[in-house]
Amino acid sequence: MPNNEFAGADFKQPSGKALYMNDQHYMELALELAARGRGYTSPNPMVGAVVVKNGRIVGKGFHEAAGKPHAEVNAINDAGDDAGGAVIYVTLEPCNHTGRTPPCTEKIIRAGIRRVVTAMEDPNPSVRGGGIARLMSAGIEVTTGVCEDKARKLNEVFVKFVTTGRPFVLLKCAATLDGRIATRTGDSKWVTGPAARAYVHRLRHEYDGILVGIGTVKSDNPSLTARIEGQITRDPIRIILDTRLSIPQSSLVLNLNSDSPTLLVTGSNLSPVQSSQMKKKGVRIIECPTQEFGIDLNALMERLGKLGITSVLIEGGSRAAASALNAGIVDKVAFFYAPKILGGDDGAPMCRGTGPELMNQSIQIRDIRIQRFEDDILVEGYVVK
Repeated sequence: MPNNEFAGADFKQPSGKALYMNDQHYMELALELAARGRGYTSPNPMVGAVVVKNGRIVGKGFHEAAGKPHAEVNAINDAGDDAGGAVIYVTLEPCNHTGRTPPCTEKIIRAGIRRVVTAMEDPNPSVRGGGIARLMSAGIEVTTGVCEDKARKLNEVFVKFVTTGRPFVLLKCAATLDGRIATRTGDSKWVTGPAARAYVHRLRHEYDGILVGIGTVKSDNPSLTARIEGQITRDPIRIILDTRLSIPQSSLVLNLNSDSPTLLVTGSNLSPVQSSQMKKKGVRIIECPTQEFGIDLNALMERLGKLGITSVLIEGGSRAAASALNAGIVDKVAFFYAPKILGGDDGAPMCRGTGPELMNQSIQIRDIRIQRFEDDILVEGYVVK
């Protein structure tokens, strides 16, 4: 149990918001709870809540899945009668609107909560601040901004989507130390080891959609599903860039037993016969504007956002990766490097095409994080816009 020596003491952050000594401790617990919903809550954010009374945790909860009760409701129900006069720590501003579930603010008010601590305001501009205003109007003390950076990172997908209407995009690549994702014959099984590949399946479970080019489908014939041992997973929506609709009928992505659909992104002027054949397989065709080197990816992101797809994992290959980076649609990169060297210049590069003339024109990455998966190294970071 944390030291309660300063419980109730009022500290001022640079922003002027009140912060109690133990707020950070309990909020970090709430953030850990929120992360349990990873991969299940979309299009909602991950949210956790902790109810504390007299220095003791009396209730905990998190948002388990879209359509199910919110974190505040679960935590207050868990606390029962102890919720009266307690403090609730919530990783996101409680909602004050009716969606698939009732407003959490009313649940908090009826429970007799005396103080609400939130990590961040709701980033959705149409509802931001409404929950806080409702709670304060009911005489409840509200503190905001506790562990805000951690909360924003946890819900980076939700923040991007509700503020722009476009999906958050992660570009994943796996390469040898000399930057090759496949040999000259196209062999890529396997660049990285089992631990790294297992992590990628967790990413597939977490993201709404997974995008690859038609070249990857023809060379690797991937299923693009999420497979995690001992866990019920959610398959991502499979998004295939196929300008001329040349995908083989036998491709795994067209013949899966999956709850998630396959989208074929094509150019215009398709023959009715081609479209009919794909639709019979339950495939949705999205016609999108094209540019010199293929699909207009910015236009595609707008379309995917309107379909409610909040996040996209790009897995390859070389042309898709280069196109995504050049189009400026990538928010974050995850590059795996295996302790292997092909030793030639004829293998498939991570990106294919013409790059910049000068080094100062290169794409910059910030907030680098490095992880090790057995002998493979993962470098993650955010694209400087």
